[in-house]
Amino acid sequence: MSTITAAITGVCGYLPEEIVTNEDLSKIVDTSDEWITSRTGIKERRILRNGASSDIAAEAVKGLLEKTGTDPMDIELVILATVTPDYPFPATANVVCDKVGMKNAWGYDLIAACSGFIYALSTGASFIESGKYKKVIVIGVDKMSSILDYEDRTTCVIFGDGGGAVLLEPNFEGMGVQDSILRSDGSGRQYLIQPAGGSANPPTHETVEQRMHFVKQEGKQVFKFAVTNMAEVSAEIMERNNLTADDVDWLVPHQANLRIIDATANRMGLPKEKVMVNIQRYGNTTAGTLPLCLWDWESQLKKGDNLILSAFGGGFTWGAVYLKWAYNS
Repeated sequence: MSTITAAITGVCGYLPEEIVTNEDLSKIVDTSDEWITSRTGIKERRILRNGASSDIAAEAVKGLLEKTGTDPMDIELVILATVTPDYPFPATANVVCDKVGMKNAWGYDLIAACSGFIYALSTGASFIESGKYKKVIVIGVDKMSSILDYEDRTTCVIFGDGGGAVLLEPNFEGMGVQDSILRSDGSGRQYLIQPAGGSANPPTHETVEQRMHFVKQEGKQVFKFAVTNMAEVSAEIMERNNLTADDVDWLVPHQANLRIIDATANRMGLPKEKVMVNIQRYGNTTAGTLPLCLWDWESQLKKGDNLILSAFGGGFTWGAVYLKWAYNS
C-alpha cells in the first residue's frame, strides 16, 4: 500500500474591505509612516469593524469549497488556529462549521499565536496520514483589532485582521507535508501576552481599567527571539531533509516584521525572489499570515515545488513545515 501524505489541494483567503494606512494611524497615536515602515515594513492593514473571527473564516472557507468543488457535507474535520476566538467557548471552528453548513464535520480551536497555522497544518496532516480522514480544513484567522490598544503605538501599528483556509486531502504521489519541526517555550509569555481574560486574571473592573485585555509586547525581546529561532528552525528543517537553497522554491514566512523575514531568508541562503512578502499590505494577521501568502502566490506555485513554511509567535511558539505543492493552478 502506498504511503499516504497530506496534500494541500486548495487555498482561499479573506480580508476585510476597510484599509487603515500608516497615515490613518498617525492621526490617533503618536507615530508616522516613516517610523512604522522603517521598523516593520508595514504600509497598511485591513480592519473588520463589524463581525467576528468566524465571519472572516467562513468567507475564506466558502471560497475554498467553491473553488475546489467540495460539498460542505463532505468535510470531516475543521482545525481553526486563532487567538481571537468569537467566544471562550464554544470553539470558533464549530461556529464556522455551522455558518458554512459543514454539518458532518467536528472541529476545534488551536491556540499558538502566530505559529497557529503551522501547528494546525501539522496536526491536520496527521489526521490525513492516519488514513481515517479524507477531507480536513485547516484555518488560520485573527481579528487582532479586537484586542489592540490604539493608544499603544508599539502594538497597534503591527497587526491587522484577516485569514485563510486550506483543504487537506490524501496524496499517493509523495506531494504534501513532508516534515515539520514545532517548538515552544512558555517562559516567553512575559514578553508577548494578553494578560487578562483567562482564568489567571478573569475580567474585573480593575483588569479593564488597567487595559489588561489588550496585547502587551516587549518588542526588543520578541524581535531577538524571533530572529534567532525562526531562522534556525528553517535552516534545521532544510538540513534534516538534505535541502539546499537551490532545492527550495519558496519560503513562506510569518509576516511579523520585514527584518525578521530577511534574516530568515539570509540564514537559509535564499534570494528575495523566493520569499513571499505581503506584510506591506496586510500587516501581521497572526494565524492568518501563512494561508494569505499561499493564497496570494497560488498562481505562481507549481506541482512539486518545495515550500518551507516558518513562523514565530507569542508564548513563545515557533516552527517550520516542509511541504511539496500538490497542484498547478
